[in-house]
Amino acid sequence: MPICRAQMLFDVHGIAGGEPYSFSGARRPSRSGFTFIELVIATVIIGFFILLAQLRLFGLLRKNTFRAQVQEFVSAMRMAVMAAAESDRRYEVIIDLAEQSFMLRQITSPDLSEVLEEEIIIENYFSDNCRVAYVEFDDGDYTNEDRAKFRAGHAGWQYGGVIVFLDSDERPHSVVVNRLSRMIVLKEGEVGLLEPKARDDVPF
Repeated sequence: MPICRAQMLFDVHGIAGGEPYSFSGARRPSRSGFTFIELVIATVIIGFFILLAQLRLFGLLRKNTFRAQVQEFVSAMRMAVMAAAESDRRYEVIIDLAEQSFMLRQITSPDLSEVLEEEIIIENYFSDNCRVAYVEFDDGDYTNEDRAKFRAGHAGWQYGGVIVFLDSDERPHSVVVNRLSRMIVLKEGEVGLLEPKARDDVPF
């Protein structure tokens, strides 16, 4: 009899304390990990958040690219007027609306229409998402297709004006050149000039 009881315990509890067997001889089912549907749902949710982050990042990069290009132009304008104020040299920023480019140069020749290679300090092109729409000077002159030139001497800007840029969504941004204060300010929207002024107000 004792031998039969020992055999019975072996059959029920297994070896070394393993999981007990059912009377049908099969192990109890255990649930672990994700099901296929749960994995699909988790993948879709993660993919959605990744797409959303990419779209926001793309929009931010586009905005920063426009802002960076306009800021580079503003820096060139400030460089021109500050360098001229600290010396007897003259500088000129040329905006080419047909080529969508700008150039900063030091004027060394009496012929202002001629640009020498050694005079060029900065030369750069605007991209498709940063376009110059038009330039209006504070004496009433206006252009949306030709070259516009801002010249700075020791006394300041020869004349002021506004340069209007369009971003990729065609929203206008204005760079305002104030000849009296020498300030160059970037503002959103189209900024109108208060009143035309004669170009001989400030000697060049």
